[in-house]
Amino acid sequence: MKSLVLAEKPSVAREIARVLGCKQQHKHHFEGNQYIVTWALGHLIELKMPEHYDPKYKTWRLEDLPIIPEKMGLNVIRQTSHQFRAIENLAKRTDIKECIIATDAGREGELVARWILKKLNWKKPILRLWISSQTDKAIRDGFKHLKPGEQFDPLYQSAVCRAEADWLIGLNVTRALTTKYNDPLSAGRVQTPTLAMIINREKEIQTFVPKSYWTIHAEIGALNASWERSGEKRIFSKETAEQLFEKLQNKQAVVVSIERKTKKEPQPLPYDLTELQREANKRFGFSAKKTLTVLQRLYEHHKLVTYPRTDSRYLTADMEPTMLDRLEAMASGYKDEIAPLLKNKGKVIARRVFNNEKVTDHHAIIPTEERLDIGKLTADERKLYDLIARRFLALFYPACEYETIHVVLDIDGEMLTVREMTVIEAGFRKVLEKHDDKHDRKPLPILTKGQTLTLNKWEMKEAMTEPPLRYSEADILSQMEKYGLGTPATRAEIIERLVETETVERKNGRFYPTPKGKQLIELVNEELKSPELTARWEKELEVIARGKGNPKVFLQNIRKQTERLVAEIKQSERTYRAHNLTGSMCPECGSFLKERMTKEGRMLVCSNMDCRFRKRKDPKLSNRRCPQCKKRMEIHEGKAGIYFQCRPCNVIEKAEEKKHATISRNERALLKKYSAENDSFGTSLGELLKQALEKKEG
Repeated sequence: MKSLVLAEKPSVAREIARVLGCKQQHKHHFEGNQYIVTWALGHLIELKMPEHYDPKYKTWRLEDLPIIPEKMGLNVIRQTSHQFRAIENLAKRTDIKECIIATDAGREGELVARWILKKLNWKKPILRLWISSQTDKAIRDGFKHLKPGEQFDPLYQSAVCRAEADWLIGLNVTRALTTKYNDPLSAGRVQTPTLAMIINREKEIQTFVPKSYWTIHAEIGALNASWERSGEKRIFSKETAEQLFEKLQNKQAVVVSIERKTKKEPQPLPYDLTELQREANKRFGFSAKKTLTVLQRLYEHHKLVTYPRTDSRYLTADMEPTMLDRLEAMASGYKDEIAPLLKNKGKVIARRVFNNEKVTDHHAIIPTEERLDIGKLTADERKLYDLIARRFLALFYPACEYETIHVVLDIDGEMLTVREMTVIEAGFRKVLEKHDDKHDRKPLPILTKGQTLTLNKWEMKEAMTEPPLRYSEADILSQMEKYGLGTPATRAEIIERLVETETVERKNGRFYPTPKGKQLIELVNEELKSPELTARWEKELEVIARGKGNPKVFLQNIRKQTERLVAEIKQSERTYRAHNLTGSMCPECGSFLKERMTKEGRMLVCSNMDCRFRKRKDPKLSNRRCPQCKKRMEIHEGKAGIYFQCRPCNVIEKAEEKKHATISRNERALLKKYSAENDSFGTSLGELLKQALEKKEG
């Protein structure tokens, strides 16, 4: 008898099969003496869409809402049905005794597998492979310690609740807004409050009134002193500032107090996903999605880091014996940093990192025991690995020790303060990048209380108060984490969704709301704008995942909430005008055309949602690059056939030699979508809503 192993992707299945010795390779599975390893392609099963319950729902109508099925059904996704049929045939084999779920060890991975098994009507035993890295050792150990499937029933129930809630709220509210205002308007429990935060920040910026202020500074040797009163260094009256400046000139200062403190800065904890995405955005300008994609390759393909989608920054106590092996595996890329640690037998100095109570499904992201070959990594992979590696190495170094000095000076009743710090022992900062060493200072001079000093280089500076900055990706991730919006695994997807639906746009690494986004936030339900709703949901889902919540009660409340939200939209008297309407008329129905920016350039689309007219405003761009300027070339069709043209350079190339390659790429597109290089599939609801909205626009 054999065990059927179900992985999430072909790339992971291939690695598991190799480790398990499954050498017979078939189109849809690998087979060995004990195991048959097959795979999903992300989600093979989805919640039924409205038209599966009733064909009338193919047409979006406000009067048909809300759509609330009494019991949510499952459907095989048509595009990947061939893989599901293959798994179905394997499941029918009489020599299969059990199924081992080997999908990603998290809520979404559990849902991927369980929905497949539910659709198969699986009755045989279920076991669970639960591992945090993809190394050969981790896979072998995981198969030696398989867990009973029922242990993860609460996690599955939590995933079902999340999926059904997103379906009910997101789909109904999106349809209601779209049909009420005759424009594709997308809303949801996570993306809407995230959009609201971006728009609120924009309002703060637009209503901000700058004010002039002045500050007064002087020098005492190597120290900088600043005028200060009740903790405020700014003076908002020019006349007052000038009077103070005159008063302080050419007078002796008396040292009123000196406060010296020696402090220790503890080693930073390793990264969780959100913290790593924030850091990569600040350091390298990576989007959250790019960080996750690169990280997934380091995890799956190179096997150099542990499971990415974690919300913990701690390690479990039983991992301590593995620390030396991890250091030795990294040594080729960090010889100088690791050499003293190996002499110390890999002893972790930052003991607080070992905390079982603060590790939920997965521990922090750290290097694995896989040998590092830095030459095999791309530039982006090296950057991200280096962040993870150095944060890990910091655990083995002592805390950073530094001295602070706070001096208060008196000049005729006016106070000047000096605040400085200097590093005594760099500790863990030796392994962090140089621009992290914010405490580096020259040795501080010796001062005594009551001492009289002469200050020089007096300066009065004028400046203007500044509005808050627009959110960067790192800022949005921080806000989403603060309010419990989404999970580490879904936040990148939500941010990209806001950009795709044209409610926000990225400019120079910052997010700006679009006219469409500003109007949408005025139309959407007040309840959906607030992050408290999602925070409450996530807490309830977490309680369910721990086996202490009631899934039925949760979904009953969601159904009631859906009815209330749709009723509010139906009764609303607010108006909306598509921001991208042009003066051109549709040649088929006479409605105004809208201009949309797509990846392929500008498109003109009919504003009548029942009309499917659309045409290009810009020529279609190809993937072929101009040999001179390297920009994408336009595709044109002339008497001699298809050709590529770069207008700025006036370069023209024929397309015949590319025709065969294009066809083969299209044939491989689906498999590539779900390969290790592209890990963006996530839940199917978001994609289906996106497809539905695009159909509506077309």
